[in-house]
Amino acid sequence: MRLLLVDDELPARDRMRRLLAEIEDCEVVAEAGTGELAIAQCAELRPDIVLLDVRMPGLSGIEVARHIDSLEDPPAVIFTTAYDQYAVEAFETEAVGYLLKPVRKEKLAHALRHASRISPTRLAKLAESARIDHRRDQICARLGEQLKLIPVADIYYFLSDQKYITVRHRNGENLIDESLKSLAEEFAGDFVRIHRNALVAEKQISAVERCDDGHYVVRIRECGVVLEVSRRHAAELLRRIRGEA
Repeated sequence: MRLLLVDDELPARDRMRRLLAEIEDCEVVAEAGTGELAIAQCAELRPDIVLLDVRMPGLSGIEVARHIDSLEDPPAVIFTTAYDQYAVEAFETEAVGYLLKPVRKEKLAHALRHASRISPTRLAKLAESARIDHRRDQICARLGEQLKLIPVADIYYFLSDQKYITVRHRNGENLIDESLKSLAEEFAGDFVRIHRNALVAEKQISAVERCDDGHYVVRIRECGVVLEVSRRHAAELLRRIRGEA
């Protein structure tokens, strides 16, 4: 088994490495002290299992797991945590593999034997139950064998085209494999649905214009794109723009 160790504390990684050296068929291919580095190493090295600290500065372990799930063949994940009532209850409720620090060799060996991939839906539930903000600050796009993180603050809009979603942002556009419905729910405070296939950053709407046929369109502030508003979503859009409760 090829493993990636992810923990912002070096002593915790050192202890884990020593334990793994005593377990057969385990190879530590890399270590990471940040979520961003962990994502890059997962894409490059393709480990079988990631041992992932739950609470780290910046990207939490659960957010890292959601991003690496975008890989074509994502690794299995085992979370590690100091005792944390909410996290432990969440892991046990969702039947997700975890290890309490300080990690014991026998527990580690058992977790490795039963490690599995975790679906994005279960990861979102885990984050909520563990009282970790499950609203992402970045969206992950797969570029061949690499993963690209796109800050949500830089996104203009999401546009659905059958299976994939186009993310238009400050540095261009990328495709992601997510549902517009789940994105609309996750980012409801900052994005507004204007069409069954379009979700727009409210701060990027420079104007809402009514056409001669009664339809509305929105103009996107920084990129100048004009998007159609469906009759179904027009009332909610106008309410949001006017700041009505």
